[in-house]
Amino acid sequence: MNQRFRWPDERLIKAAQDGDVTSLTTVVMESQPHVRKFALSLCASPQDAEDAAQEALIILYRKIGTLRATGALASWMFRIVRNECLRHVRLLLVSRSDETSAEQEASAEPSAEDAVLHRLEAERIAAAVSALPRDQRQVLIMRDVQGLPGRTVAHALGLSNAAMKSRLHRARAALRHSLTGTDHTPDQAIDRPAGGDARP
Repeated sequence: MNQRFRWPDERLIKAAQDGDVTSLTTVVMESQPHVRKFALSLCASPQDAEDAAQEALIILYRKIGTLRATGALASWMFRIVRNECLRHVRLLLVSRSDETSAEQEASAEPSAEDAVLHRLEAERIAAAVSALPRDQRQVLIMRDVQGLPGRTVAHALGLSNAAMKSRLHRARAALRHSLTGTDHTPDQAIDRPAGGDARP
């Protein structure tokens, strides 16, 4: 028999904000299943989701006193988890961008201005990627950011190769549209894996 989890009630949250350690521990424990659910729906991978959920619960424990309204716990935690998931995507993209820059600039040191522009572009792409539906976000990150082979991505997601390609095509089109407002942009909208095929 499945028990439906509920968010902690406002009296408990208020007691936790007032410094009652038992109430605070209970708030964190009762929030945990909701936070994990948020993370699994927002993050690109189960590992990222676990990391984001843990970080969000730590922030909840340490900073519950900054919550202005006891009834706003759910929306506060959602924002924290979303920001953590976005941070993971951003780190992946920045790392990927840095690798590509290092390959392209092997004989010349990139300027500080170029480095800033690279990071700003990674931030913009990370925000666009995080806004994609979960199924599209997963396949795009695994294929285009992490550089995994198409067959590996399809197997990991339990898809046929054709279904994976179709989902990836939709994800790339949605990302291009988000970044430019059109469906036709250069392939450089997101870094392709070094040495990878142009097609999935």
